[in-house]
This record gives sequence, structure tokens and C-alpha cells, in this order.
Amino acid sequence: MTSISDLEQLAEIELQQEEEDERCVTDDRSLPPSSSLGSDVSHPYYDVARHGIIQVSGDDNYGRKLIIFSSCCLPPSHELNHQRLLEYMKFTLDQYVEMDYILVYFHHGLRSSNKPSLKWLREAYNEFDRKYKKNLKTLYVVHPTNFIRIVWNIFKPLISHKFGKKLTYVNYLAELQGHLNYDQLIIPADVLRHDEKLRAAQKGGPPPPMKTPPARPPLPTQQFGVSLQYIRERKRESVIPPVLFQTVSYLKDKGLRTEGLFRRSARVQVIKDVQKLYNQGKPVDFDQYNDVHVPAVILKTFLRELPEPLLTFRIYNQVQDILSVESILRVTRCKQIIESLPEHNFIVAKYLLGFLHMVSQQSIVNKMSPSNLACVFGVNLVWPRHSSISLSALTPLNIFTEILIEHFDTVFGSRCPPGQVTP
Repeated sequence: MTSISDLEQLAEIELQQEEEDERCVTDDRSLPPSSSLGSDVSHPYYDVARHGIIQVSGDDNYGRKLIIFSSCCLPPSHELNHQRLLEYMKFTLDQYVEMDYILVYFHHGLRSSNKPSLKWLREAYNEFDRKYKKNLKTLYVVHPTNFIRIVWNIFKPLISHKFGKKLTYVNYLAELQGHLNYDQLIIPADVLRHDEKLRAAQKGGPPPPMKTPPARPPLPTQQFGVSLQYIRERKRESVIPPVLFQTVSYLKDKGLRTEGLFRRSARVQVIKDVQKLYNQGKPVDFDQYNDVHVPAVILKTFLRELPEPLLTFRIYNQVQDILSVESILRVTRCKQIIESLPEHNFIVAKYLLGFLHMVSQQSIVNKMSPSNLACVFGVNLVWPRHSSISLSALTPLNIFTEILIEHFDTVFGSRCPPGQVTP
């Protein structure tokens, strides 16, 4: 029988061999890891966060938070305190583990020079107790190698069967498109280049390039993936989009006292079925699903699939600047930003944020304070036009959203004539 020490030694050998094989193809170690993180030096874990090892990348297609760990962003071990890395991982996860979430691990870039020890990995696994594991829905390991599989065998005695079933190996980035909102993923350039090499080296020629199939023209009754204007033009009698109106109405009636509302996912097939009904213009009866989280996920999905966010692309930079505004002036600044929205966006936003304010007023029961709701909805209300939201960008976004919810009456109480807000 192979002992743990034998497996550890074999893992070391495999990692060294993989490095040697990669150097034979091309040596790209001089290329700096790609990171969109521009962490504030005041961040409590700036020494770790500045490397961009961990990123939070919005939600997946079914409302679950996406958290990314990129090995290629790990600096040499002598430049990083791995205990601090572990603390930073817990610091980041603590903000999201009460809701369903997904982990994406990009393995490429792990080398003998930057890898944490196997002892550290065992300690890290033990540190992450049930609180961190129960709401993890899937762990995607991208570009797995023999080293990963051997390490998995080392850990098998420590890992429950239930947790083990959450592991999914992904050999090519294209495979992620069937599971996640690929456009939201923050993928380091090193990982993209590595994927291209793997596809080019595949026997029989590379697989088809990663391209989104041409979009079909939307149905006249389409509700998901089309603009607010498109819906309004075809539902002139409805100022509020039907999906938004029906989910909010149902949740007001039956969901306000549900603990963890908006933090749980629902069965993927159920969500697909409900979306199909809406897109075909057929009636949806949420009572038949006997799960209040179904309309909650549908609401988030509707917002996330808008071609332009509800609060528009234009205000994104203004939201990012909210931390530069004095605390006592932030509510006024948020009011100015919101009042600059186009009329229809303002009306729909007021309807939604009024509901979220109502949810927050029941936070003693449902545990969804303005801060918790902001963590869920911030990334679904506004995002940049041409890039993903980095981890450092989440703080101002969440603060902005929290103000909209907590100070709803002040922010939306009166509407000045629409006009430009000076950035």
C-alpha cells in the first residue's frame, strides 16, 4: 500500500516534471501574472491582496457567487507569508459563505518556487470548517495535472464523500462556458495563453475556438437577456418588467421572513424551466415549486442578464469614486447619482430598491441587513462596460448599494429633473 509520505514525494516529482515539460515547450516564466486588482494600501491584507490571487467575480448563471483562485498569481514562497494568505482567504470567504457559492481554481502557474507546502494545505483544509464547506456548490479545478490528482489522493482520507462530489475537473476553458457566466470570469493572461497551447497541442488539431454562438433574434415575448426598452416596447401597459413585478410581489407576500433570502440557489433545471416559460410569454405560478428561493433566484437572474445594468454603465466610475466622498456626504452623493438615471431606469430601480428596503426591515428574522443585501445585489445592479468587477471594486460598489437600501426614502424620495452628474 502506498503511504502518505510516498504520495507526497511522488507529487513533488510530478510537479517538477510538469515544470520541465512546460519549459520544453516555451518558457514564459518572465511574464508577470495578470491581475486586475488595484488594492488600496489601507486594505488589512494589502500585502496579499495586491497580487490578485483571489478574486470575486460576480455570480454564476444561477445566482451563486463566483470566487477565483489563480495559482499563477502566487509570488515566490519567500515573498509571501502563507499564513497571511490563509487568513486572507478566510477574510474573503467570510463575506460570502452564508450564501451559495462556486470556487474556480486555476492550477496553471503553480511551481516548486511558489507552491505552499502540503503540510500547509492540510492545515488550510482543517481551518475551513463546515461553515465554509456547506454552501460550496462546486469546486472547478481548471487545467488539472497529475500533481493535482496525486494531491487529491493524499487528501482523500480527510475529505468527506459529500465534499468530494463537489469537485469537477475542467481540462479546457471552453468547458466552463456550459457551467458559468464565462464573460464574468477574471482569467489571468497566463491561463489564457496556457489554454491556447493545450488546445493547439491536442491530437487531431485544436478544438473549435471559444466562440459564443450567434444569438438568435429574441422572441416578441422575451424577458431574459433583452433590454428594459425592448420589454417596455412590447409591454406598454407594464412600467415595471413582468419578471420583476411578479417575483417582487410573490416575495413580498411569502418571502420577507425567510432566513437567508437571496443567499440560496435553487435547482438549476427549475430556473431554466421558469426562464423558458417567461420567454415564451406563458404564465408562471411560483406556488407550484414550493420553494421561495426560486423567485428570488429568478429576480437576480433577470437583473444579471440585462444587456446593460439597471443602473447603467455610465455611473460605474462614479460609484467607484464613492470612497473619496466624506462619509457624511455619501447619501447626498448617491442621491445625485441615482437622480441622473434615465427616467425608466429610475422608476424600475426605485421599485426594486423599495422592495429591498422592505426586506432589510425584517432583518431580525431574515438576517438580510442592508449590508448583506448589498453583497448580493451590488454586482447585479451596476458593472463596467468592458471588463469584470475586480475584488477591490466590490467595496465601493457594496457601500453604494447599501446606502441605496438603507437610506431608500432619502435617495429616492424626490426626483430632480434628470441631468448629468459631474464625475
